[in-house]
Amino acid sequence: MTTQSENDLVHLRLILVSGKTQDFTFSPNDSATDIAKHVFENWPAGWEEEQVSSPSILRLIFQGRFLHGNVTLGALKLPPGRTTVMHLVARETLPEPNSHGQRNREKTTESNCCLLL
Repeated sequence: MTTQSENDLVHLRLILVSGKTQDFTFSPNDSATDIAKHVFENWPAGWEEEQVSSPSILRLIFQGRFLHGNVTLGALKLPPGRTTVMHLVARETLPEPNSHGQRNREKTTESNCCLLL
């Protein structure tokens, strides 16, 4: 990470499914993949029971959505100098981007008529 002033950095509070939390600090240029790798390499004391075998299965969830690997913190427009909460889960694969929304649109177009007798 490049040296930046504290006010330019993004503070993340990561929450595990177990409810355990840990605070980390990143550059706005760091991607979801960079964050997963950093957390894996600096696994917090107290998280031993949740230790994973590889950083590639660590996934970030922000505002209910999985962050794909190349998304940077800056692209999310997170406020620098403030703490943002994200969930951290172990998951092998991610859903395709917007796949859930596409499925919902398909469902709503299946039946748009009503029959009155």
